[in-house]
Amino acid sequence: MTLYKKILPVVVLFLTINHSCYSQQDSSTYRKIVQSIESARKIYAPDKRTKLIELKHADIIQKKYSIQTTESIATEYLQKEFKQQGIEVEFIQLPDETVGDTKIGVVNLSVANLRTQPSHSAEMATQVLLGTRVDILQKSGGDFRVRTPEGYIAWVPTSSISPMNQQDFELWNKREKVIYTEEFGKSLSQAAVNSLRVTDLVYGDILALDKRAGDYVQVSYPDNRKAYIPASEVEPFDEWLSSRNPTADNILASAKTMMGLPYLWGGTSVKGVDCSGFTKTSYFMNGYIIPRDASQQVLAGEKIDILDENGDFDSAKALKNLKPADLLFFAMSKGTRENPRVTHVALYLGNGEFIHAAGTVRINSMLRDAKNYDDFQTRTVVAARRYLGSGDSQIQEIAKSNYYTN
Repeated sequence: MTLYKKILPVVVLFLTINHSCYSQQDSSTYRKIVQSIESARKIYAPDKRTKLIELKHADIIQKKYSIQTTESIATEYLQKEFKQQGIEVEFIQLPDETVGDTKIGVVNLSVANLRTQPSHSAEMATQVLLGTRVDILQKSGGDFRVRTPEGYIAWVPTSSISPMNQQDFELWNKREKVIYTEEFGKSLSQAAVNSLRVTDLVYGDILALDKRAGDYVQVSYPDNRKAYIPASEVEPFDEWLSSRNPTADNILASAKTMMGLPYLWGGTSVKGVDCSGFTKTSYFMNGYIIPRDASQQVLAGEKIDILDENGDFDSAKALKNLKPADLLFFAMSKGTRENPRVTHVALYLGNGEFIHAAGTVRINSMLRDAKNYDDFQTRTVVAARRYLGSGDSQIQEIAKSNYYTN
């Protein structure tokens, strides 16, 4: 995402506070718990988008507190802290009991929209494509809290996900799959072009293959719906995966297929992309899972020197040191605060040009005499990273991810 406004929600705190009914000691206990949680976050969950430590319930009058977390090591840390302080706290490990034994989900829609809170009106955080596995951590009303293959945690309507237990998922996972390789399309109720649509489809959607039917293939959705897709629009997933060749040329070719797509906050599909969703999708099309947001992507890969001694963009250094498919990072607050937060990312094309999602997916130049020079982006550039060949574990091969393969 371009701005790190996306702070994963703290589940509603049930604070029944009557100032005439609790003592200073009770209030002090609450403050100690909050302070301990903040200390634990700094150590075990510094990025709320991927790891959670939350105060779920606080009843100061009844002296009942509960903390939920995805990190068992944080539970151990806090238990020791509270034992020393004589404070009793209940700990809830995510996934929790609200999901039972269905702790795995597979996306049911062409594109599932994940949000920062369990509400249709909440800010969109990211998207996940049909057929992708997610971890189900929690259920609240009509929403699941899930973790995506890149580790991102957010909320999604239960209707977007097929929940499965381990046995059900293993059966699904063993089935032969196909991946949709056109930009846009649809699945049909019959093997005929004029039959009713089952769902829309986008590049990267994955379905189970039932059988071939002439010019069509019959497929199954994770929730067992059946549909037909023109055979020319899909490829066996294993063949697609083995054919990925993540060279700079291929990554940039994939990026250019998204030229003109609209900017969509939280978007990671050909329906619309934000800046980091665009770079993420460009690498996904070539067999890699990379961190979700720009402020996370800048922490991966090999650092490339493109700044002068004052921290300003140096075009001569950039032209010399950058290679195609490197990532360029920008910060809107550069020059106004120390250590400005990364808010934008682009892919370097070569010869001073870069491609990025800003309004639409477009190409600009960092060279002042170029017709497509972007002065604002050049003034706010703060870093560059090289992913190809870096060996960074944050850059995962799809072929080695249990979210996509057996």
